[in-house]
Amino acid sequence: MHVSIVDKDGKNLFARETKDENAKWSDIENLSDMGRHFLAGLLVGLPDIMPLLAPTINSYKRLVENFWAPVTVSWGLEHRAASIRLITPKPSATRFEVRVPGADTNPHFVLAAILGCGWRGVEKKLEIPTPPLAMGQDVGGDADPGERLAKSLKEATARFMEKGSIAREVFGDDFVEHFGGTREHEVRLYDEAVTDWEMKRYIETV
Repeated sequence: MHVSIVDKDGKNLFARETKDENAKWSDIENLSDMGRHFLAGLLVGLPDIMPLLAPTINSYKRLVENFWAPVTVSWGLEHRAASIRLITPKPSATRFEVRVPGADTNPHFVLAAILGCGWRGVEKKLEIPTPPLAMGQDVGGDADPGERLAKSLKEATARFMEKGSIAREVFGDDFVEHFGGTREHEVRLYDEAVTDWEMKRYIETV
């Protein structure tokens, strides 16, 4: 999902008017202070909102290493494998592509999660917690310093529902308990299901 913020006059608030020659990383030399804090909020909150971005059992079959999949808390300028891709072709088009959500998501939940975590970063003036991935650098590889995102819906939901999670801070306890409960139910149904693999594997041997 691509995200940018403009003011009432249509000015892109993620774009910096003049290049920051002293930027910590060259990737963000054209990104505004608001954009940097927004990015920081996304990166910090990402592990806690995974059930909103990847809400089904099958979501996590896509999020595996070595397939250009966004499997860590990672970002980079025009990096097409990182979880968050910073795009700055020209000031008016400066934006983030949040690459974790798949086609099985509720887009309203996804956008709410992105805006909620990003704006939390702006309000708290959070700093970007991890350096950018270099162009061509492997996501999830030895040189990737980012935290590994949840590998299953069960793991993601447990993190989402933890006491004091960023999800609870952004969405409130009532929403987290309700939506998290639906994901726990989904996991239980999956755990109880007898799959075709089990039938083929064991029907003649057990």
